[in-house]
Parts: sequence; C-alpha cells; structure tokens
Amino acid sequence: MVVHRIVSLLPAATEIAAALGLMDQVVGVSHECDYPPEANDRSRVTHCPLHDAGLKSQEVDEWVRRALREDGPIYTIDEPLLRKLRPDVILTQKLCDVCAVGYGTVARLAETLPGPPRVINLEPSSLSDIFDDIRRVAEICGVPEHAEELIGQLCRRIEAVRRRAARIANRPRVLLMEWVDPPFCSGHWGPELIEIAGGCDPSGRKHQPSVQIRWQEVLDARPDIIVLALCGYDIDRARRDYEILRRFPGFDSLPAAQRGEIYVVNASAYFARPGPRIVDSLEILAGILHPTEFPQFVSRGPDDPRVIRAG
Repeated sequence: MVVHRIVSLLPAATEIAAALGLMDQVVGVSHECDYPPEANDRSRVTHCPLHDAGLKSQEVDEWVRRALREDGPIYTIDEPLLRKLRPDVILTQKLCDVCAVGYGTVARLAETLPGPPRVINLEPSSLSDIFDDIRRVAEICGVPEHAEELIGQLCRRIEAVRRRAARIANRPRVLLMEWVDPPFCSGHWGPELIEIAGGCDPSGRKHQPSVQIRWQEVLDARPDIIVLALCGYDIDRARRDYEILRRFPGFDSLPAAQRGEIYVVNASAYFARPGPRIVDSLEILAGILHPTEFPQFVSRGPDDPRVIRAG
C-alpha cells in the first residue's frame, strides 16, 4: 500500500512516523503532538477541554471520571478538517480512552470518509509491543526496512543498560507514580523499564493498566526512590504535584523522602509516550537508580528538561 497522507491522533504515533522517515506524509496530528518540532506545523484535528485548563490533579481526575461515567467525550475530532485532509491512513490507539481519542470513535468516523482510510490501532503494553507497533506502521506505509534499522538501534541501547545493570547487586525499591492525587501506580511498560534499569517496583503492574492505589500501600512498600512520571505532565507541572505529595500523611517516614531520593520526570515527552523515546525513559531511570554506573544519564540540574531531583 502506497501511503501519501497520514493523520496521527497520538503523540507516540507521530514520533514513530517521524523516526521512520514519514514526517513529510503526516498532514494532521492531535492537539498533544509536539515532537519532532515540525509536528507543530501540522493541522491539529483533535481538542480536549482539559488541555491547558490549569486544573489541579484531583480536579482532572474528577472531571475524567465524571465524563467516563456519563459516557461523555473527553476528546473531540474536527470532522470537517479531517475530511479536508483526506487521509489514507489514520494512526490511533485502543490502549486508553483517557489518554487519547478512542479507537471506536475514530473507526466509525473513518467509515464515512472517502476511501475509506485505513485505521491503524496501536495498543502496546510492553517494549516488545512498542516495537511491533513500529513494524506495523512501517509495513503499512511501505518502509519495513526502516523499522528494522530503527528497532535495531533502540535494542542496542536497551541491551547496553540491561548488561550494565545486571552486574549491580543493589536493586532499590522504586515507586513509579503515574498520578499523585489520587495515587496511581505504574503500569504497562513502566515496571519493565525499572527492572531493566536495575530496580524493582513492588507496587507496579507489569504489562497491565495502571490503577489507583491506597496511600497506605505506598507507606507499606517503603520505596527507596520515588519517580513522578505523571501522565501528560512535563516537569514544571509535575513539580507542583510534588508539593501535594509532600503533604500526604506519613510522607516524611518514607526512605525515599528521608534520603532525598524523589525525582520528577517529563512523562509527557518520555514515559507516557510508547514510541522511540521510550528508550530515553529507560536511560533516565538508569541515571536515577544507579548514577555512579550511568553518569551519562544523570540529571544535569534544575533546568534539565528530562529529569530533576525534587526531594
């Protein structure tokens, strides 16, 4: 299939397309697609009222839960614009209706478009799933050889971390949080990244969706390190939630708090985007968990756009 016009409704999908050399064929993106920089020059075909609304984390959680309970839309698609763009392929997802436009909504709309365009569902739960998604996009868009080259590069970086981390006896307990108020543990590829980087996440749900957890579970787990990888949040936004976390009862009793081992990462750009930069997320974790062994990945200070030490 020769593809000439791609609409990506997912930031990770846009990054996959770009890494495969397909950015010139991307004619439309979601409201959250901001990388690579040229994504900002494409037409934006989705909207979310929460985007830049300035709500607190608890307010965001309540708004989303209410929308899901009432079967209301979290995202809207600019249908006239989508028709005008005349896509051959639409990249979307079925993984999480909270994170992006749902697959069902996109598929139903696509059936009414000329062609109709092919709707490609990306639904990764692990690193291998992410690589499969890269292969799928490359195959459909006619550049399968680009996928193998890209995946080879990513796998070599993963193995470099895995081999070095495997020689480290100390494996700290890590709490990778996807939300603070209320607390959500890590899920999907998050615990896998921690394992490879040389740690363990007793609260994580490997290859399964993240879920809300009781704060008492965090106290019982006694994490040595806490990483705030808050879904959709950059460092500045997540840093504000760190102040909320500090007020939770018993916070100061946690080993991570006592040792100042609390980190804020740019999850919007890395941890919450299952595309090529998920390997950057692994390297960030390696620098957090074992800074002596991975000095090249350690935070460069309070202005580092990837990771800062908050505690």
